[in-house]
Amino acid sequence: MDLPMEMQHQAMGYDRVATMFSPDGHLLQVEYAEKTVRLGSSSVGLACKDGVVLVADKRIRDKLIAMESATKVFEVDDHIMATAAGMLSDARIIIDNAQLFAQQNRVTYDSPVDPVAVIRMIADRKQMATQYGGLRPYGIAVMLAGTAKGKAHLYTSDVTGNYFAYKANAIGENDEQIKEILRTDFKENMSCEDGIKFALQVFKKVLGKNFEIDRFEAGMIKTSENKLKRFQGQELSRFVK
Repeated sequence: MDLPMEMQHQAMGYDRVATMFSPDGHLLQVEYAEKTVRLGSSSVGLACKDGVVLVADKRIRDKLIAMESATKVFEVDDHIMATAAGMLSDARIIIDNAQLFAQQNRVTYDSPVDPVAVIRMIADRKQMATQYGGLRPYGIAVMLAGTAKGKAHLYTSDVTGNYFAYKANAIGENDEQIKEILRTDFKENMSCEDGIKFALQVFKKVLGKNFEIDRFEAGMIKTSENKLKRFQGQELSRFVK
């Protein structure tokens, strides 16, 4: 009896390391890491007319956890923030490196780092983990948002080390369902405040009866201020209709 292709690959060991291509051109460990990303809690990013917005589902249900300690919107620099889906312990390492990279740029050039330079550095690190033996791929997708020269920028880097700029995007659980809503309903002339309202409406539509405002966190950076503002839990109630 012929085995399914995936079982054949496993039997022949093509999924044991991230650096070995299967006969049909797949890096199986990378594809497994992509599945990990889709099991992670969702985040939505929007490039609005006056800045950028990230809204993240922390998916924390244990009442014993201090909610402020469960952060999914990370500050990279005053004018740059990021979120991730997948293994957040992997994300912590990546964000630590991004913060160091941003501060080194300030010390070296006496100017804030460009958001695209940060996402390129992140993507490079993730790509390296698919090319060298003894490493496993980072099990995260990273969404980075920031402002530079009066413009809003939103980028996403996947497990493989690719990155693209977006007007709006989603990562994590239900990402395709959320993207379909974004493609239909997102408007580029939204303000940041309207963007947060819109993102929460999207989550409300996708989660249904499981929607609870306490499980969300939002970050906003306006091009006029270049400064991260955070909103958590009940602080987001004013954005929900």
